[in-house]
Amino acid sequence: MATVSKLAFAPSSSPSIGRRSSDLRPSLVDFRSLALGGSRFSAPTLSVEIRRSERRSLVVRCSQVSGNGAQVKRTTLHDLYELQGQSPWYDNLCRPVTDLLPLIASGVRGVTSNPAIFQKAISSSSAYNDQFKELIQEGKDIEAAYWELVIKDIQDACKLFEPIYDQTDAADGYVSVEVSPRLADDTEGTVEAAKWLHKVVNRPNVYIKIPATAECIPSIKEVISNGISVNVTLIFSLSRYEAVIDAYLDGLEASGLSDLSRVTSVASFFVSRVDTLVDKMLEKIGSPEALNLRGKVSHEGCSSPSGASIQTLPAEILWPKMGSLGEERAKKQRLLWASTSVKNQAYLDTLYVDPLIGPDTVSTMPDQALQAFIDHGTVSRTIDSNVSEAEGIYSALEKLGIDWGEVGTLLEVEGVDSFKKSFDSLLVTLQEKANSLKLVSL
Repeated sequence: MATVSKLAFAPSSSPSIGRRSSDLRPSLVDFRSLALGGSRFSAPTLSVEIRRSERRSLVVRCSQVSGNGAQVKRTTLHDLYELQGQSPWYDNLCRPVTDLLPLIASGVRGVTSNPAIFQKAISSSSAYNDQFKELIQEGKDIEAAYWELVIKDIQDACKLFEPIYDQTDAADGYVSVEVSPRLADDTEGTVEAAKWLHKVVNRPNVYIKIPATAECIPSIKEVISNGISVNVTLIFSLSRYEAVIDAYLDGLEASGLSDLSRVTSVASFFVSRVDTLVDKMLEKIGSPEALNLRGKVSHEGCSSPSGASIQTLPAEILWPKMGSLGEERAKKQRLLWASTSVKNQAYLDTLYVDPLIGPDTVSTMPDQALQAFIDHGTVSRTIDSNVSEAEGIYSALEKLGIDWGEVGTLLEVEGVDSFKKSFDSLLVTLQEKANSLKLVSL
């Protein structure tokens, strides 16, 4: 996994301080055998390189030789889960999937993927060539071959995280795979695709990702009612999040299952994308009041005039309603913070992780954010510490003429379009790869 070589794994002994995203300078360390919950995994040999920096951080780079070695030290990711109840996940997946082993040992408890991640992984690596060639020679078309490549990665990753899934009674240890982004406005198509993915992956700890578009809200309910766990993705507004909560609860109630403990869900709110769009609006307005709000909107939460917010909504709406499902051992739908890497390099590199820590939540981090948090993140409950400030930000946006509903709609359209473009681009890349390998053009 090429990007794993950039990840930091050991906490610094110096005080936690914020950094700009360009400040980190990684080093490499050799880990050969990694333990997880009493079960021992055999990992590839990892090469060692130490580079001087202001603060040392440990970075893993894999080679293909086996061996034995010492266990990875504890990191802030272990503290994040054990002290604050937030699960750290990794927002990336590519081959070799065994590169996830050092991450698991460092405290990562799940994986998220999306069409953009697979577009980058498959188009930039030769690790998929042999399987792809076999699939095409077997008569698979390009899209069918794509799904075979993805399914293998998801299955292999699920196997690595299954011990966590078992140890937590299905509360953690999930690997997420998304239905085709072309189905974002197709209710029935999404349901059938989710059922198919769940069946072919055939792993208990797979999350089927479904976008929170208006057309897919009924899909979420239907898929949940079929006993399939769901990661609801691309949530950008409070009103849509409320609809997602209702879809989860309605799906559980409609399932008819006597034991709901293995049907779970996360609701993924995309944070940095909010600031990327709203910052542009604020800069266009240009007043001191507007410019002062840059970089504050998403991590302070989107609120409503009633005082409800993304951070407080689970306690206000979801958890009380869970009471009626208690006898069936239903689990709370957890809030997941996605898109946690900073897009504006002037912002602190833990901006979308540090302020959103709290129990019964997940933070999925790509390389940059994960490295930064392990190196100098602060482990402390922050998710509900500034609710009044969040309400003030909502009011300030309203006074400036920025409508949160419009922002949510624009971001949803942009998110769906972005994943569609990644998906379509990957299919073109695979066709070109088939041609370069002198395979039959389909």
